[in-house]
Amino acid sequence: MTDPDEAVAALCAAVEAYEDGAAGELVGGGADPDRVLPDGTTPLLRAVEGGSPAVVTALLGEDARLRLPEAEQGRLMDAARRWYEAGAEAELRRLTGSVGPADTVWVTDSEYEVVPETALGGRKVRAGHGAVLTLLEWEFRILAPVAELVARGVRSPRRDHVDRSASLHVLNSRVSAQTWGQAVAFRHDPDPRRRAFVVDHIRYRMWSWSDTAHAGWYEKECNRILTEWEAEETDADVLGRVLDALGETEVPTREAIGLRRAGHPDPGVRRWVPGLLDRFGEPLSPEGRRALRVLCRDGEGAVRASAAVVLAREEPGEREDLELLPDLLSDPDPEVVRQTAYSLGSGALGAPGLADLLVRCLDADDPDIRLSAAYALAVRDDPRTPEAYAKVGPLGPEYEHDHRPGELLRWRWRRNPDPA
Repeated sequence: MTDPDEAVAALCAAVEAYEDGAAGELVGGGADPDRVLPDGTTPLLRAVEGGSPAVVTALLGEDARLRLPEAEQGRLMDAARRWYEAGAEAELRRLTGSVGPADTVWVTDSEYEVVPETALGGRKVRAGHGAVLTLLEWEFRILAPVAELVARGVRSPRRDHVDRSASLHVLNSRVSAQTWGQAVAFRHDPDPRRRAFVVDHIRYRMWSWSDTAHAGWYEKECNRILTEWEAEETDADVLGRVLDALGETEVPTREAIGLRRAGHPDPGVRRWVPGLLDRFGEPLSPEGRRALRVLCRDGEGAVRASAAVVLAREEPGEREDLELLPDLLSDPDPEVVRQTAYSLGSGALGAPGLADLLVRCLDADDPDIRLSAAYALAVRDDPRTPEAYAKVGPLGPEYEHDHRPGELLRWRWRRNPDPA
């Protein structure tokens, strides 16, 4: 598209439809996101008011701070702040004068984040203005107070809200002892939502800085804070998140922590204990194995599913382990069966009788269970593998990069490696 007017018109249409991919392609093809429109707005300003951080990112490009004058940067941030502070529905009512009911649904704004989308008075807007404001500040080199970033991150109770993701991203991009100290200090905040946010912040830092010069320092800091925190936390939800994070560390006391928490009254805490008992490929300790067996018989399906993952990856140590696996593969909770069947693809390879149990799983209603059972049979070189994969049935696009469907070809190659 070479005509500038047509390009901008198409860009505005993409912004209004929340087509961030199309908007990015149009900008890359020459459509001007800063073109002043007859009403005084620009496509970028419309994107900011629209409340989708994905669309705003597509229009910002890589040189927005150098490209835009300070006055325009201020206008964009003022617009985002106004919508964020007023709330999307309230601002829509002010602008449209509508008094009727608003229609709000949750939509996906990027691959992993969601946002409420509200339609009212003939207009539609997404309530991601907190994320938009956070991203604009970071793009324009304005360091928002840590407390404000935390407040934006916990405004919604959903962990996958775009506002929370943006706050975590910016906090973890600000590599300084001052920012880190101010952020993790919120682990002592009386509001459990803020404490839960800090757990996510620590986990984000554990993942994103593992290959940097700061990795050693952050690893020690994260391990120290999480270990101290576990002993102090009183809220079950936050404690569960702390245990979940500890399960990704190699702190020497992780098994002791798991054993101590295995009998916690809240299943949201118990479900993370198996991950603490897991010894990264080493056999479970006798104490850990006994605790895991108890958790495999827990009254809550989520706890049994978590315990099944660890037990099924282990080589059975005693007869009791072998007796548990059939129960887990026929559990009334489909998630327990799903996790057990999946984990048997990499564990308990020498356990007798399991292949017949896996064949029975091929009659499950859930295609993922059938696929896991077929895969587990294939890695065991079971002769029933082709029939098992035939029972899996058609798979959707979500399995495009899954390793399990391809095991049938590898099974056949192991049986007959000669192409001729």
